[in-house]
Amino acid sequence: MKFGIDRLLADPELRRPLQGKRVALLAHPASVTADLTHSLDALVATGLNVSAVFGPQHGVRGDLQDNMMESPDFTDPTYGMPVFSLYGEVRRPTGQSMGTFDVMLVDLQDVGCRIYTFVTTLLYVLEAAAAHGKAVWVLDRPNPAGRPIEGLTLLPGWESFVGAGPMPMRHGMTLGEMGAWFTDQFKLDVDYRVIEMEGWAPEAAPGFGWPAERPWINPSPNAANVNMARAYAGTVMLEGTTLSEGRGTTRPLELFGAPDIDAKAVIAEMRRFAPDWLAGCTLRDIWFQPTFHKHVGQLCSGVFFHAEGPAYDHAAFKPWRLQALGFKAIRRLYPDYALWRDFPYEYVFDKLAIDVINGGPGLREWVDDAAAAGDLDAITLPDEAAWAEARRPFLLY
Repeated sequence: MKFGIDRLLADPELRRPLQGKRVALLAHPASVTADLTHSLDALVATGLNVSAVFGPQHGVRGDLQDNMMESPDFTDPTYGMPVFSLYGEVRRPTGQSMGTFDVMLVDLQDVGCRIYTFVTTLLYVLEAAAAHGKAVWVLDRPNPAGRPIEGLTLLPGWESFVGAGPMPMRHGMTLGEMGAWFTDQFKLDVDYRVIEMEGWAPEAAPGFGWPAERPWINPSPNAANVNMARAYAGTVMLEGTTLSEGRGTTRPLELFGAPDIDAKAVIAEMRRFAPDWLAGCTLRDIWFQPTFHKHVGQLCSGVFFHAEGPAYDHAAFKPWRLQALGFKAIRRLYPDYALWRDFPYEYVFDKLAIDVINGGPGLREWVDDAAAAGDLDAITLPDEAAWAEARRPFLLY
């Protein structure tokens, strides 16, 4: 198969509208071609006038490992063009940076989750392009989590840098498709184009979204593999809790744990409470000691999610429900556990982080309600069905 960048490089006719234009590139370390050449180098080699580079969260170089660390602007040492950070002093492109190009190429590897900030960065770029009369092309890449939909829809008034619009946590779209939905949803008058992939088969084993022939490159420092991408729509919620999500270990966002829980007991309670939600994956109790971040230097009892191997069932695996079930099990085993972390999350100061992450309080209220049984489905299934219909006109593959 071919990613959008590979098709653009291979077809002079696709590149023809870029001739004579100043071209900007929004990219990160995973923005590479089939032979693992970085997209910036490959585009410059074609003779295009690449006049500026933009970087999302964690930067063009992906050098900032911890979460919510800002990146500075700088000058590219090889080509001399300006590199603008969209996760530093600003989140939205400024008028000054928008004046450096005519067409922006967006070549970002996403992981298929609303909270992954590249989604919101794409919206902000489209809004800025509409305001400044610029064109935006998305060089499309696979959604490694595939097509499944899961989670509550973000509520009105809960928009944030991890909540660009009314979609569930696991949206099941590519960035190219998402850009088309954004232009329609927000009525953006923007010159928008998608350079589509060729041969992407999101329902095909064994990748179910990620082609087996392509090596995985971290799009952000803690996105280490496809297992993480599959689990992330659930494990990202750990950022709003006192539980470790594994930052400071070699497998972040594939596990959860803390020094003061019993992982074996948690898994057993998860099985008792909602056994169907454990389908499609394997849970394994582990021990780990983070080298930084939450519970640094402390031995933690934890649960690891294996959304891989012979037990993996792509259609059955529900990471958002699975992590919600982990929270519920802890609340049932330890009723007074200080589960929710109260701190400014992605520049939102007046709401709990877990609610910002979920685009509303529904998930937290379900976890904390001792009388709630398996009725999370009652409030979630309608949202998921509505999103399946809303996204349908924008699917390209």
